[in-house]
Amino acid sequence: MEREHLVRRLVQLVGPDGVVHDPGELALYEYDGSIDMHLPTVVVLPTRVEQVVAVVQLAAEAGLPVVPRGAGTGLSGGAIATRGGIQIALTRMNRILALDYRNRRALVEPGVINLDLSLATQPRGYFYAPDPSSQKACTIGGNIAENSGGPHCLAYGVTTNHVLALEVVLPNGERIWTDGPDSPGYDLTGVLVGSEGTLGLVTKAWVRLTHLPEAVRVLLAQFGSVVEASSAVSAIIAAGIVPAAMEMMDQVTCGAVEAAYHVGFPPDVGAVLLVEIDGLDDGLDDLAAQISRICTAEGARSVRVAVAADERAALWNARKMAFGAMGRLAPNYYLHDTVVPRTKLPYTLARVEEIGREYALTIANVFHAGDGNLHPIVLFDRREPGVIERVLRAGVDIMQVCVDVGGTLSGEHGIGLEKREQMPLIFTAEDLAAMAKLKRSFNPHDLFNPDKIFPSRVSCGELREIRAGSRKATLLAEYGH
Repeated sequence: MEREHLVRRLVQLVGPDGVVHDPGELALYEYDGSIDMHLPTVVVLPTRVEQVVAVVQLAAEAGLPVVPRGAGTGLSGGAIATRGGIQIALTRMNRILALDYRNRRALVEPGVINLDLSLATQPRGYFYAPDPSSQKACTIGGNIAENSGGPHCLAYGVTTNHVLALEVVLPNGERIWTDGPDSPGYDLTGVLVGSEGTLGLVTKAWVRLTHLPEAVRVLLAQFGSVVEASSAVSAIIAAGIVPAAMEMMDQVTCGAVEAAYHVGFPPDVGAVLLVEIDGLDDGLDDLAAQISRICTAEGARSVRVAVAADERAALWNARKMAFGAMGRLAPNYYLHDTVVPRTKLPYTLARVEEIGREYALTIANVFHAGDGNLHPIVLFDRREPGVIERVLRAGVDIMQVCVDVGGTLSGEHGIGLEKREQMPLIFTAEDLAAMAKLKRSFNPHDLFNPDKIFPSRVSCGELREIRAGSRKATLLAEYGH
């Protein structure tokens, strides 16, 4: 279908203000929070599910790729239109449709901003627990696609633990509802959460609401090194304590955060550990005192307990805005997302530092220490010749280190474009074949968010043949398994 004809058809479906096709305006949609860039052919901004269905049906008729997009805050290239096609931006479908407090759930459209749901439910004593650092901007639909986590996933779980049912538009334009987790049969909701837009496009979601805790305490412990802070993390968990959140920032990050927000970090601090505990007020101070003793025993120079809401908010703001503070250190950064066992944090962080020196790159670390979800931030200047190659090679080495210590490729950002070539590090050929077969059952023509998750060197069709043995030996030899 010629581009001009496609634009006319889309304008008929969603209106002229819902179609972006000017090259200059399309440039705003060629990237997300990763470092890859590709222009979509056209962008549509539907306001209701019927428009989504019509656009998907048109794309299927024309054989065009469809790439879903939320707020564009994703960090693995999941919203990049690598083959052009139609990018469906869902930010105008942003209504909270129902607040069912009796059943502790909410019905939302995919463009609802994560934090807005908690703000809407706080007056009734509820909140939406998954809280990515970008929660002031990211959408619930994007969170569902990537199975996002956040600081509080240590105690409350990631997005999949809070999604009850989904309305989804499939690649053929069919519109379905998945059943809830307690229904008989296959858990299609669980399959779709984290599928990165490759199986269907979420247009509504029933999500779980959680009671606000009666009381909250936030502790800020300052250490001389990340090794001491990491030991404190393991010691707290070993004591049988599961905080609501446990976040760590290293010296590089602390310096940037202090310069931006003036929270009181001394210049020689090696790492800080932010620990939040919540629950019944009775006994919470005793628990805070126990955590303080553990941190002190592991080498903490000081431990500060924030009780007042404004003081807690200031500390959390410094943590959640840490990525923004990186702009004081370099014009660009590449944020990674890997997971390692908590006991391997000291070794892994030391290796990350070594990798930075090897590639002449500064790497900052701010991460969800409680569940070992690392976020190394590779700082660079895109204008420097050859630097992108060094940044990408450093990223691959970091992923390899994390896998070698028993970790995995992603804790919350998804695979997307960023990590698809590393999938064979953690999955066998048989694993990839099973995943590809599932994908083809939903998306047989590979038109929904193509080029994501699976290695580029092997097509889904080839993966289907692995079990027959025709390609298995070659594939295993190529990937080193």
